[in-house]
Amino acid sequence: MDTESKLRILADAAKYDVACTSSGLDRQAQPGKLGNAVSAGICHSFSADGRCITLLKVLYTNACVYDCAYCVNRRSNDVPRAVFDPRELADLVIAFYRRNYIEGLFLSSGVLVNPDYTSELIMESLRILREEYGFRGYIHAKAIPGSSPDLVARLGLLADRISVNMELPSRESLALLCPEKTKSSIISPMRQIKERIEEDKDARSLARKNACYMAERRSGKTSRAFAPAGQSTQMIIGATPESDRQILMLSSALYASMALKRVFFSAYLPVNEDARLPSSGAVQLDREHRLYQADWLMRFYRFDAKEILGGSSFLETDLDPKAAWALRHLEQFPIEVNTARYESLIRVPGIGVRSAKLIVRARKASSLGECELRKLGIALKRARYFITCRGKYLGEGVEFAPEALRARLSAPIRSGNSGRGANRALEGQLSLWG
Repeated sequence: MDTESKLRILADAAKYDVACTSSGLDRQAQPGKLGNAVSAGICHSFSADGRCITLLKVLYTNACVYDCAYCVNRRSNDVPRAVFDPRELADLVIAFYRRNYIEGLFLSSGVLVNPDYTSELIMESLRILREEYGFRGYIHAKAIPGSSPDLVARLGLLADRISVNMELPSRESLALLCPEKTKSSIISPMRQIKERIEEDKDARSLARKNACYMAERRSGKTSRAFAPAGQSTQMIIGATPESDRQILMLSSALYASMALKRVFFSAYLPVNEDARLPSSGAVQLDREHRLYQADWLMRFYRFDAKEILGGSSFLETDLDPKAAWALRHLEQFPIEVNTARYESLIRVPGIGVRSAKLIVRARKASSLGECELRKLGIALKRARYFITCRGKYLGEGVEFAPEALRARLSAPIRSGNSGRGANRALEGQLSLWG
């Protein structure tokens, strides 16, 4: 099978892995080497369904010894199979990079023979890229659960970001749909990656301090950082009965205990017929979108998972989580934008982290009114019902009550403007051949 045929099969097989994220690190080009990495530059271009198209997203192989119920690449499925040679994949990445098709690589894989065998093949490809080609671009690689700790340690020195997929939100669901995988085989490499990242940061911090006093002994050659862009994970939503509360509580625990950069949510899409899977078909992608919004609130807005949901088990689909929280806590509003603390401002629907910082900075120079807020880019269409400016309430004409405000704030998610869209199944990722 030629390289183009393999690429067609393995790029299509990778479309269910979620990888829409920025690289998270800056790395300058060096003489004699190829490429660089920009913290916000990897994912500036997206396909129609919201996927990044500046990363070559591909599987090393779609042959797999596992038989997970939901996976299109499970061993019991009759699908075309392919596997790259390590040098073949490395040459492909470099050829695409030199043609300015891609800025980096997202590499996952089925499990060929066993986890260690697959990991060694993947790392040989990455070794060729890093050491023989001197490739300094962004690489996101999936660690294979069950791989030996030594292989995971080596992978972290070759990839910028590593991810170990949780797959499903509970041990029971994993046992039902992925009986050949265990929670410990997933958590163990996550914990190892976290510890190695922390050890690497501590060692580099100590080396920088020593360099201040012993500059003459400082070597011109520095070793690669261990997974400098951190680690992430992915969960499938809707294939099993876990509630949004369980999913967000698990995400919160992973952020706290594993220092993850991101938890990705992937709405269940029916690609197999299996009695263990839901009979209702694809999960509404609205639910995936609301989970991402709630995840954003936890990571950047200082919300706790429990307070986002209140007493409910599921997020509302017609109201974003921040607005839903505000309607449950109207006793805290309206707040005066000229005197409110930053922590209160970021909890106002329509005011984000950047907007809140602009308000805090601008009000040092002058008192802010409605006109000034518009110039700062505040989303007053939403924020006006929860703020006052110079003592004046901006939501005049609308009753300050949950029902009246809900009618103003609730709106369906606009398909095409939110992740992979809403109320539709995926039609496949962007083709490399048009």
